[in-house]
Amino acid sequence: MMKRRQFLKASTRAGLIAGTTTLLGPWASLLANPSPLSYDLVAIKNSTPDKMFDAGMKALGGMQSFVKKGQTVVIKPNVAWDVGPDLAANTNPLLVQRIIQHCLEAGARKVYVFDHTCNKWRSSYENSGIKAAVKHAGGIMAPGNSEKYFHPVRINGQSLKNTKEHELILESDVFINVPVLKNHGSTSITVSMKNLMGAVWDRGHWHKNDLHQCIADFASYRKPDLNVVDAYNVMMQNGPRGVSTQDVVNMKAQLISTDMVTADAAAAKLYGIPPDDVSYIRLAAQAGAGRKDLKNLNIKRIKL
Repeated sequence: MMKRRQFLKASTRAGLIAGTTTLLGPWASLLANPSPLSYDLVAIKNSTPDKMFDAGMKALGGMQSFVKKGQTVVIKPNVAWDVGPDLAANTNPLLVQRIIQHCLEAGARKVYVFDHTCNKWRSSYENSGIKAAVKHAGGIMAPGNSEKYFHPVRINGQSLKNTKEHELILESDVFINVPVLKNHGSTSITVSMKNLMGAVWDRGHWHKNDLHQCIADFASYRKPDLNVVDAYNVMMQNGPRGVSTQDVVNMKAQLISTDMVTADAAAAKLYGIPPDDVSYIRLAAQAGAGRKDLKNLNIKRIKL
């Protein structure tokens, strides 16, 4: 369980960021998540998930640009579904494994991985292949199956005013968001911003109270230090769980950005739809949570 002093410190910091976002609008993202990096987005194609991540991080100055010696890291992939990697319903385990390795090589003290799953958590962790990948890399697979792991935070959004966020995110020094790009029946696609629904407890409230606006509201509050979009295999229909491998296209792609809105806008284009057709991307950009104007951003494209 989270220590009370740590929780109060994290909650205060979160509240300040949320308040700043409300007051300063588009400028708030620069204060809440400053980035000295050369590129707004790195897009990598034509290799395996681990090798694409190696190339992307090299372009961004290495994992040491994000993780310092002795820090604690939490990684949030999509592990929501009790299915194998071939359906591409969950984040590719090889990518998760390689990210952990990069973090530990950069000097991370501990690297945690968790998700608040939709199917039973133990079988989802196991059958997704992610539990084994985390163990192999030297990370720690943590549970997200109980409300006791989640603590209240204030959001100050239009539809989302408060929620309960997993204590690992509140406690850790570095937060890495690792969604899989795929089809979703409620939102057309799910990528970085929607992946954070697995970081909170009462996501049912989001579905009942303007899902797209709630996703955008939370994106204005919670900004990961790094977003790594897994687009190696992409589920093009029957999401979010998938039905068969016929739903999956092998795109061999990956997107890396500190900006969730940028990552999701690029992912939408890769998927084949305009970013503005995904309401939460448009709403988050309007709220100043990030930038979707890809033509005005500094993008590094790598083909392996």
